[in-house]
Amino acid sequence: MGGVTTRILIADDQELVRTGLRLILDAQPDLEVVAEAADGAQAVALARSIRPDVCLMDIRMPVLDGLEATRRLAGPEVADPIPVVVITTFDLDEYVYDALRSGARGFLLKHAGAALLAEAVRAAARGDALIDPNVTVRLIETFAGTAPAPPVEPSSPLTAREEDVLAAVARGLGNTEIGAELHVSLSTVKTHLASLMTKLGARNRVELAIWAHERGRR
Repeated sequence: MGGVTTRILIADDQELVRTGLRLILDAQPDLEVVAEAADGAQAVALARSIRPDVCLMDIRMPVLDGLEATRRLAGPEVADPIPVVVITTFDLDEYVYDALRSGARGFLLKHAGAALLAEAVRAAARGDALIDPNVTVRLIETFAGTAPAPPVEPSSPLTAREEDVLAAVARGLGNTEIGAELHVSLSTVKTHLASLMTKLGARNRVELAIWAHERGRR
């Protein structure tokens, strides 16, 4: 992998879980766990001290929960955010939405599997986002139609290609999959996503997907 190693901090209050995650991640030649935290406050302090490339954050932790820890490390008001991937056993949609609003770049369930876990960490490190596709689809079904306000109109019309990218995001596809489907480069996909977020006032791809679903139902 060219010798580039992604440095990871694991935050989980269960030692057995931390050990399992470390074994999975350290088995990858390009990933290295450099620190562990047993609660959210420790995770924030450690992350600010050692500046890992990615934090893998559980939600249910003592002292400070994972959502607040994520907000302090990666929230909208943080000047120099650290990428966070939230990983949890709790398959509750409101947690996912809160995590993403707090600045998380990914959301996985602990039974997602080693391959998806490693790819979520890599995606966060390169500035991309990976959310378990099953979670994404359910999120849209749960939150579309329950928003307090109707979907905003774009600040300017969407291009045909932006519509294609938006539809792919709404199906839970990642950037690489979107590029392959539309036969465009990864950088082009990212450019379209940035434009869509600007036009729709969205902060992440799940908000884009919810907007697309809402618009399709009207």
